[in-house]
Amino acid sequence: MPNGRFTAQMTVCMFVPFRSAIMMIAAISASSVAPAQVNPASEPTPAAGWTVLPEVSVDELLQQNVDPLAPAPEADTTQDEQATVDAGATLAETVAKLRATDPGSRELECLAGAIYFEAKSESLSGQLAVGHVIANRATSGRFPSSYCGVVFQRSQFSFVRNHSLPYIPRASQDWQEAVAIAKIVDLKLHPSPVGRAMFFHARRVSPGWRLSRVATLGNHVFYR
Repeated sequence: MPNGRFTAQMTVCMFVPFRSAIMMIAAISASSVAPAQVNPASEPTPAAGWTVLPEVSVDELLQQNVDPLAPAPEADTTQDEQATVDAGATLAETVAKLRATDPGSRELECLAGAIYFEAKSESLSGQLAVGHVIANRATSGRFPSSYCGVVFQRSQFSFVRNHSLPYIPRASQDWQEAVAIAKIVDLKLHPSPVGRAMFFHARRVSPGWRLSRVATLGNHVFYR
């Protein structure tokens, strides 16, 4: 009968090759396992109300000069606003339909700001005249070519502070009317009551301009 020391040595010798054999069998078995099969019944079903979008290949996007990673363009509301105005509507009716607290763009913000600060106490026609003066300048080639460029041009409008508009109470009716007038001017929904005038001043002052006087409307005198 073998002693205890000899028995322990034999147990260790037998354990090592047995463990190695088990590991080799597991490795061989793992390499022969087939990939998991997809069960159609296990696929998630779309939630109610989903709309299946058409598949568009990258080649089709490239042919259309569309960048698949580009953000979606902002919606253009110009046609919608024009559609809300009836042909032959009066200026007051058009203003009532286009009133808003948000002009919708930086350019219209500048135009509405000039109308608000220069003519908020004037009639709607007087405000329209001031708005058209800004637009006439922007298209004249003699002034900056944008509403903001015209409004913030140095030494042109006294309400401008550090190349910015002063505080405006946007919930006020005066501001909302100025926004509507700005949209009317930009969309050319109503003609200018002072033609192609590009200058104006308050009636209380006499700057002595050597310009052609076009009209006097409300508290402003207009020139071109």
